[in-house]
Amino acid sequence: MGFIYNGIIQFFGLTLKIIAGFNQKIALGVQGRSKTFDILRKNLTHGDKTLWFHCASLGEYEQGLPIFTALRKHYADHKIILSFFSPSGYEIRKNSSVTDLVIYLPLDTRQNAKQFIDLVNPELTVFVKYDIWPNYLNTIKKRHLRAILISGVFRADQRFFKFYGGLFRHALFAFEHIFTQNQASKILLESINYLDATVSGDTRFDRVSNQLHQDNSLDFVETFKQDDLCIVAGSTWPEDEAYLVDFITSASFTNLKIVIAPHNIKPSQIRKLKKELPVRTVLYSESDYTSLKNSQVLILDTIGLLSKAYSYADIAYVGGAVGHTGLHNTLEPAVFGVPILIGQNHKNFPEARAMIDLGGMFSISSSEDLQARLTELISNKTLRLSSGSKNADFIKENQGAVIQIRNYLRI
Repeated sequence: MGFIYNGIIQFFGLTLKIIAGFNQKIALGVQGRSKTFDILRKNLTHGDKTLWFHCASLGEYEQGLPIFTALRKHYADHKIILSFFSPSGYEIRKNSSVTDLVIYLPLDTRQNAKQFIDLVNPELTVFVKYDIWPNYLNTIKKRHLRAILISGVFRADQRFFKFYGGLFRHALFAFEHIFTQNQASKILLESINYLDATVSGDTRFDRVSNQLHQDNSLDFVETFKQDDLCIVAGSTWPEDEAYLVDFITSASFTNLKIVIAPHNIKPSQIRKLKKELPVRTVLYSESDYTSLKNSQVLILDTIGLLSKAYSYADIAYVGGAVGHTGLHNTLEPAVFGVPILIGQNHKNFPEARAMIDLGGMFSISSSEDLQARLTELISNKTLRLSSGSKNADFIKENQGAVIQIRNYLRI
């Protein structure tokens, strides 16, 4: 199995190089991985004490951040290396203040894994959620180095639990402990005889709860919103935006403001969205006091402001689940106690399912469905407030993962 896997990884690497000529995002990853070992050699010496954090992408980084921050404080004399596989994580967090080096993780070949661990030699490795790379983890295990997995979530249809998944099952045993998001994941691990697991919950609940203690004010949003009802649509994709355009086109509400924060902020995509909107619309990058005050739609054509923008929402829409790109972070608006709308493709997002069952989140399957649900929430203040309150309570009830992990690590 290992021989086949390594052949697949080599082929995967070759394929990425070919596709990189036609895809800028993939090109960033290919170029970034080619520089990793040089970066490590230039910044690490043989006597350095190190920690290694690995995240697949930005979402996993946000999950891991509370633990990363705690480890940064406790291990102040260590150099901390943060690796990403996806450019969407690396490019946004390449200047992370909780680490000393941010790098792309080289492809999971035996040679890369050996070279990487030779250079880094981490005292502790922390993987987040599910990005399991057998050669790296097996190298860690052979060298008797410490590693844990946090916010792990497992499903029966994953390869760890299939007859052909032996290589990946074996890799899990490199972790001295796995902290899972739910009991079902722990039971699945026990089914393959992995017994060093704790149900700690999802560290994202602790992460978003901290947002309530931050300064969330945005002067330009206050100028835009004034005293009107506000919908904040975050991390939207074109398919989400098509639904929103239909709603805005048909809506007859006065005193309603809408903030749209697209996932893709390429100028061509932003211009297209603005052109499709039939009401006065202003871009954040072009805004001034007058244009903000007189517009009905504000497009955030920048990154890093969405979590604060949600604090101004009376209703939130979170993108990614109308299509199949993956639902974005629904906990960020939930912590502010607002009702949330999402698309129908949320099967692999247990927190969304939980909030839907509680009545704080609503799944829509068509443009007409979105219009009907938004109309109901706008018109019915009691429903709007009670639904939002259920989401805020859900966040409060699920905090505590960070404390359990810190207690285990004795930090």
